[in-house]
Amino acid sequence: MAAGGSYVLASILSMKITKMPQSLVNNEYRMKVPYKLKLGQSRIFHKLPSGLNMEVIFQKGMRNQQTEKSPPLVFVHGSFHAAWCWAEHWLPFFSQNGFDSYALSLLGQGESDDPDDTVAGSLQTHAADVADFIKNQTTLSPVLIGHSFGGLIVQYYIASLEKDSSGSLAGAVLVCSVPPAGNSGLVWRYLFTKPVAAFKVTMSLAAKAFQTSLPLCKETFFLCKMDDHLVLRYQELMTESSRMPLFDLRKLNASLPVASVPNLSTRVLVMGAVDDFIVDAKGLDETGSFYDVEPVRVEGVAHDVMLDPLWEKGAQLIKSWIQNLDAKI
Repeated sequence: MAAGGSYVLASILSMKITKMPQSLVNNEYRMKVPYKLKLGQSRIFHKLPSGLNMEVIFQKGMRNQQTEKSPPLVFVHGSFHAAWCWAEHWLPFFSQNGFDSYALSLLGQGESDDPDDTVAGSLQTHAADVADFIKNQTTLSPVLIGHSFGGLIVQYYIASLEKDSSGSLAGAVLVCSVPPAGNSGLVWRYLFTKPVAAFKVTMSLAAKAFQTSLPLCKETFFLCKMDDHLVLRYQELMTESSRMPLFDLRKLNASLPVASVPNLSTRVLVMGAVDDFIVDAKGLDETGSFYDVEPVRVEGVAHDVMLDPLWEKGAQLIKSWIQNLDAKI
């Protein structure tokens, strides 16, 4: 979320490696059911200017001649998720393909510290935390990847970055992202065209019924063909991940839409899921139109693209797009 020039610079500086965040001694888990890391992954903590610690799950890329210039990837989750949602499938995949990969847990989520407030933060504070991590823990311009409300945070980051010229990105990927104007348009469309679906979404997300109803959790985030034992596992992790709301939605909506950036230099991939129960086709088109790109729709997957049984479809698409960034300069 300008990528062209910055990616050339990243290539020139490719002999420098991505810095490892500093680890902190932390033997106490905040989640009652901690996420068990996979082989090659480490859980580290980045200290923010506020003094609070942000959980980061890191997996180093496997290097060879073809991948030595690959930009690092920084992943930002959405509501009810944390760094673990990327660590399950996508971090191992991108690591095997040569990318240093960092999955962040926003404050109040996963194993990150809780702010002294009733909500985890605002669009501005979450974006500032992501920016602080990138500034202090990466030596190459990264590709920033955001899912759902995490995609909205990435959008705000892009707008701030382009306005202040305070850094650079190799690119940005918006996965099933909330549109730049927020989710109010989605809600109203559902109310008038799919009232039953609107009721289910409201119950599932606003009332957090997905935490106790397996069918509702499955319908909201996954597909009906997802095995129940997997849905139960993710349902438990989502419940434990979100100790406090990611945003105050009223304040969030008052701060939207995201500011448009004339002559945007950051290259953006807008990717959605054909069977997304949360972000509809029009919402995806709104985001694509905002960035003047044609959205890519992944068939056969639902909202949680990175946890879907066919998760590799989205991962492969993103990998190809990143590898083609050089050709687009």
